[in-house]
Amino acid sequence: MLLAIDVGNTNVTIGVFDGQDLAHNWRLASMRERTADELGIFVTRLLEQTRIDAASLSGIAIASVVPTLTRPMEEMCERYFARKALLVDAANAGMPIRYTPAGDVGADRIVNAVAAWEQYGRELQVPLIVVDFGTGTTFDVISRGREYLGGVICPGIGISADALFQRAARLPRVDIKKPASVIGQSTVDAIQAGLFFGYVEMVDGLVRRIRGELEQGDQAVVIATGGLAGVIADETTSIRHVAPDLTLHGLRLIWDSNQAGG
Repeated sequence: MLLAIDVGNTNVTIGVFDGQDLAHNWRLASMRERTADELGIFVTRLLEQTRIDAASLSGIAIASVVPTLTRPMEEMCERYFARKALLVDAANAGMPIRYTPAGDVGADRIVNAVAAWEQYGRELQVPLIVVDFGTGTTFDVISRGREYLGGVICPGIGISADALFQRAARLPRVDIKKPASVIGQSTVDAIQAGLFFGYVEMVDGLVRRIRGELEQGDQAVVIATGGLAGVIADETTSIRHVAPDLTLHGLRLIWDSNQAGG
């Protein structure tokens, strides 16, 4: 069994794999001041609730984009599970990185690329575009030859909503969801229309431009992941698949490849 941990700026997502199957998964808030002991208590309790014996874990893989949580996570693995975690980066992911410098690519973006290729690219032999709706909205491009080519980073939809609320005195905070129409007939409706349909058009527009620069871009398959993927994807014309657990599966694949390689 493998414990997979994705440490993001907004959430920490935790999954337990039984072989290739994601048996359990949880989402916690990314409180950056948490200590190794706090993290250890959280994770051990989650395992206890699902009757998973910590001793049955064969390994732990971590993708982290929050430096202040990376070391506490590693300490937690050593102290509570007597395991040295595999901390995923450009050097051990097993995918060629065409980015300068390669170490600047977020671990989550690399992990998503690996998982997308295995799930969609390998069989079809086509380029891929992965759209991750997280704290930031990222677009990652993988060539048909299984190379990470780079991508686009945009403010996330939640950041945009918070910015409106914080910087405009008369605008309220709103839930991010599809409104009844583009023409809002209340302030809440108008904000929701701008956020929702604005991001739909941003996704389709950027995908169109990426396709234009990508070799065989017209054949590229677009995969969405992240917390808001299910909200936005159905309204776009470009997203073909929604894979909410893509990052966790990527961690499993990279763990497996590292074990096979010694």
